[in-house]
Amino acid sequence: MPSDPTTRGPRRVRGTVAYGYEAVREEFAAYAAGERDDYDAQLVAYLDGRQVVDLWTGPDFTGDSLVGVYSSTKGAAHLTVALLVQDGTLDLDERVSHYWPEFGAEGKQDVTLRDLLAHRAGVVGADAGFSLQELADDRAIAERLAAQRPYWRPGAAFGYHALVIGALTGEVVRRVTGQSLQAVYESRIRAPYGIDFYLGLPEEHESRVLDIQPMLPTPEQQGEMDASASGPHTLVGIAYNRNHPQPTDMLTLPNSRAVRAGGPASFGGVASARGLARLYAVAISGVGGEAPLLKPNTVAEFTQIHSAGYDLVSREYKAYGLGFSASADRYPLLSRSAFGHSGAGGSQAFADPHSGLAYGYSRRRYAFPGGAAPENDRFVRAVHRAAVGS
Repeated sequence: MPSDPTTRGPRRVRGTVAYGYEAVREEFAAYAAGERDDYDAQLVAYLDGRQVVDLWTGPDFTGDSLVGVYSSTKGAAHLTVALLVQDGTLDLDERVSHYWPEFGAEGKQDVTLRDLLAHRAGVVGADAGFSLQELADDRAIAERLAAQRPYWRPGAAFGYHALVIGALTGEVVRRVTGQSLQAVYESRIRAPYGIDFYLGLPEEHESRVLDIQPMLPTPEQQGEMDASASGPHTLVGIAYNRNHPQPTDMLTLPNSRAVRAGGPASFGGVASARGLARLYAVAISGVGGEAPLLKPNTVAEFTQIHSAGYDLVSREYKAYGLGFSASADRYPLLSRSAFGHSGAGGSQAFADPHSGLAYGYSRRRYAFPGGAAPENDRFVRAVHRAAVGS
């Protein structure tokens, strides 16, 4: 790809784009020019397994910088589950309690792996909440939740299992394979394909990590957040661990070495945008001449919408496949089969099997209002236009 950094006043965008993707660089630079001077971000895209965008900006970021990517971690975790389903190691319609007998307590005995992946199990947290030490350890979360009574009748509704879904699916993986989900991901996905996305960050990469910076809302934005605030014992309070005597501060999670080292499969991943995009390129297209990680039937199964409508936790419309968000629900330009996951700090990653597009974005400062940062709307549009001409 040609190297052609773009400057907008004091803001410089570094990196490269393939021929035909110059408008993506221009859009990234235009957005950066209107942001604060400390805006650190990375944007990467692949088309049919070939990297076509690799950009970054900011005073501290390089293309190799790593940050905590919050719930974008769920994408890596559930690609691992998808691979095990594809192998025949796991069965989506088997009861979780078949693999993990303790999980069957308190009326959860008939919850299937499919139900769990579709956020329908009703165990979004624990009555007494979790300590930070417990949150950093998926096995500790799983042990607590095995005995937890669900907050709604399993299968009757759905709600985002924000901090625990990876621990629950990860315990199924451990019971069947004898390895943690993180170990299976490392040996079968991350290491073989050279993906810069870690579930359990080795100490030697700590020098590349930049702490997530706090959100800086405007007075109007702060007013919006205050008006929508929920109590600690509501479903959203329980799902985000606000019901613990020491409520979770979302900023502390990826900035904790214990969390980065443990790599909790719901929120503890550490990545660059290169890693986010490459993960999805590997999944649907393969890179470097390799075959795609997932077969078309596996992709179709996991991307089919299983839960759509009113989410009891977020209290808004959501659509989920199995372990993934339905990306076209957020970005209507994408095909119905697009799948991925965003992260609370602003990261976004997805694949669109129809177009062959894989996308990754990361930023350092926590974005308002949480979840995929709004600038992704502009960047996804620019990348998609360059890739498919519309």
